[in-house]
Amino acid sequence: MSPVVEFESKSVEEAVQKASQQLNIPTGKLEHDIISYGSTGIFGLVGSKKAKIRVVVPDDVKEKTADISAGKREENRREAIAIVDEAFENTVATKVSNEDVTLGKEALQKIVDFISTDAVISVSHNDGKLVYEVSGGETAVLIGKRGQTLEAMQYLVEKIINKQNGQRIRVEVDIEGYLQAQRERLEKLALRLGEKVKKTGKPVTAGQFNAHDRRIIHIALKEDRDVRTHSVGEGYYRKLKIYPKRKRRKNPS
Repeated sequence: MSPVVEFESKSVEEAVQKASQQLNIPTGKLEHDIISYGSTGIFGLVGSKKAKIRVVVPDDVKEKTADISAGKREENRREAIAIVDEAFENTVATKVSNEDVTLGKEALQKIVDFISTDAVISVSHNDGKLVYEVSGGETAVLIGKRGQTLEAMQYLVEKIINKQNGQRIRVEVDIEGYLQAQRERLEKLALRLGEKVKKTGKPVTAGQFNAHDRRIIHIALKEDRDVRTHSVGEGYYRKLKIYPKRKRRKNPS
């Protein structure tokens, strides 16, 4: 499986250029998802943030350095490999302090209280991540259209917790089981559309999704040898297309 690396800069365009230069991949061939466009902060809890993209590093990244001038070839090759190595070494923290748990809960409670009332937050530590469950309050408002408000809250809480940490603590914020229900809906959608593609032999567009939801669909169809998935377009919400895989012809004996 190809490694995935994140790049940050003042804008998405600069982040793409940075990734292109460091990995020696033309911008037009750079496979990436936009994690964040950057902003000036929300509720005063977090300051300005950089734009961030997630890049799939090809397995042949070493060979791609062949197009660089002789004087820079070795330097850039080592830098690209170092970035990939760092992605593997920068493991998610397995130990979470009580201070981190409390900090996240208090920050989330402040955010929720700005939006709704009578919401209660519980915390658990599952699968190497902190899970904050929000119960009560105005559920629909807290989730927001397409889960945008929920997603923003999760991003903020994770940033607040990880501001002083050397290792990243994964954070998930859920409201009344919304994330699990959404995951199940997307998995069913992926399987249904995958079967349609196999039956008709034609590609199907699965609408527009954020990076998290696209990943669920990608994973749901990852083991299906008859179809492949690909994100299409620009921006945070991108279309996802499912294509039939071309079957290799057997050489005549």
